Amino acid sequence: MSKITVRERARYWFDNTMSKGTASLIGWLAVVSVGLIAVVTMLTLWLAPGEPEGVGHAGEVLWIALMHALTPGKVASDKGSIAYMAVMFTGSLGGLFIVSMLVGLLSNGLKQKVDRLRRGRSRIVESGHTVVLGWSDQVFTIVGELAKAHASQKHSAIAVLAERDKLQMEEAIREHVGDLGGTRLVCRTGRPTEPRDLALMNLGRARSVVVLSPEGEDPDAHVIKILLALAKRQGAHPPVVAALASSRNIAAARLAGGRDVHLVDSDDTASRLIVQSSRQSGMSVVCMDLLNFDGGEIYMRTPKKLVGVTYGEALHAYQTASVIGLRRPSGVVLNPPSGTVVNADDEVIVIAHDDSHVRLAAGKPFLDEAAIVEAGSLAPEPERTLLLNWNGRAEQIVRYLDGYVARGSVLEVAADHPKAGTGLAGLLNLTVNVKDCDTTDRFALESLGVGLFQHVIVLSDDRFDPHHSDTRTLMTLLQLRDMQSKLGEHYSIVSEMHDENNRALAEVTEADDIVISDTVIGLLLAQLAENRHLADVFGYLFDSRGSEIYPRPAASYVKTGTKVTFSTVVESARRRGETAIGYRSSAARNDPPHYGIVLNPSKSEPIVLGERDSVIVLAER
Repeated sequence: MSKITVRERARYWFDNTMSKGTASLIGWLAVVSVGLIAVVTMLTLWLAPGEPEGVGHAGEVLWIALMHALTPGKVASDKGSIAYMAVMFTGSLGGLFIVSMLVGLLSNGLKQKVDRLRRGRSRIVESGHTVVLGWSDQVFTIVGELAKAHASQKHSAIAVLAERDKLQMEEAIREHVGDLGGTRLVCRTGRPTEPRDLALMNLGRARSVVVLSPEGEDPDAHVIKILLALAKRQGAHPPVVAALASSRNIAAARLAGGRDVHLVDSDDTASRLIVQSSRQSGMSVVCMDLLNFDGGEIYMRTPKKLVGVTYGEALHAYQTASVIGLRRPSGVVLNPPSGTVVNADDEVIVIAHDDSHVRLAAGKPFLDEAAIVEAGSLAPEPERTLLLNWNGRAEQIVRYLDGYVARGSVLEVAADHPKAGTGLAGLLNLTVNVKDCDTTDRFALESLGVGLFQHVIVLSDDRFDPHHSDTRTLMTLLQLRDMQSKLGEHYSIVSEMHDENNRALAEVTEADDIVISDTVIGLLLAQLAENRHLADVFGYLFDSRGSEIYPRPAASYVKTGTKVTFSTVVESARRRGETAIGYRSSAARNDPPHYGIVLNPSKSEPIVLGERDSVIVLAER
């Protein structure tokens, strides 16, 4: 191996020095400038002593050389001998290059600093803020809902870290969400899987962390990697809420994140909501109202005055809040038996429009005994359900539906998807038939005999991009609605969509329920980021076991056409072992945004329910 020469060592040292950035380059430029000025000064003293006229010593010559190097234009006013003019011209020419390089270096260095600030690479100094890691369409729902939840708080902040341009993220959020009120939005550009980038978010002082499932292939792997990065970091660990696309990755994600992480199974939650909405018209709207921060919200309270009373008595304890269950040391139970006693270590779960509305009533409610109707329960009968289209969660939907329906029920799957009807072995109550069908074709739909079914579920076809898939779903809904109006058929329709913006278009089809899966998951993540204890409540609501939300005929509870208070409705439901939380007006069932649903009305509010109206209750199947 050849010996390293002095020239190579010097070159290597010089290269390392130059690679240190703008400051190093300016330093070398200063050295070159000093050298140029010194050379010009010595040449002037040697070749043109005594010039220019009036100069008495070397210090003045040095100053003149410096001015020519920094202001090359001064050479135009020089007078003297040829030697003096030549030296000053050389100094000015060298200075021209030095000044040009200096301006370029300063401009480039300043641009780099501005770009760094623009990318959002400074560490945030917020406290009590909510951190969102990752980027998907759910970020708009989460930021919007958190801004509503923090409307009454001062100095609230939401920090977003994603592999996108800082300004683009801020612009996109403001375009979709609008005014955030008093909530500050702070975006940072970086990779949520990198500990160095996570350090920018000041996680040790954060209130909670939301991890989003990104769009693209294998999103759960990305979420699990973020959870690993969060678990390995030093310092305080705030509560973490993460969304997963597939149930198969729950165990791995729980191991990666540890005990401080609550996981939301996106497919499982959306599947349960689709199935429940197909059987109870209005279920999706009720859940959306409970999940968002606009209307009724779920609170937990420990009122000492209710200790020792029964759950049935507690149903009438609040004037402007609806009791729905208890949070006990053993877990959450919604709509417990009426005789269940409230213990000192129990929390009462209520629905209220605001925290300030959760106040005990002054006296006993007025109950109209004459208006209460006693109705027996009906035995479940076999049903016929039509499932249009197929996607990755369709198998899960069918299995959940199998747990709801009576034995002997039939499910017809109509789709041209290559995997339609696969993986359905072991069903207990459903008989499944599969037909090849283009669900956007009117004649193909008519050949299915849709009027023979009680329920129709329209899924989003995952072979197409979300926008095109929603377009095909809209076409199918329009065909079904036209068939209903022309043939006089009656069946419930629930559809699945991706984009919340398409809901307004779908309202033309008058579908009974439209489930925007990304919006539902975004709302759920926002709720859990604010209060992770609500996870058990929503998990209970979406589970097929225990009590669920049912819109049931108003005539089964009170005399229709009669003015009654909502307390009377609550009492009628209590005697049936149910918890009434609202009602639905059939006259407004197609009017957005609540579609006739009223949750948590005042107990003393006089209402008149008609034959086609419904009472919304928590009840066993």
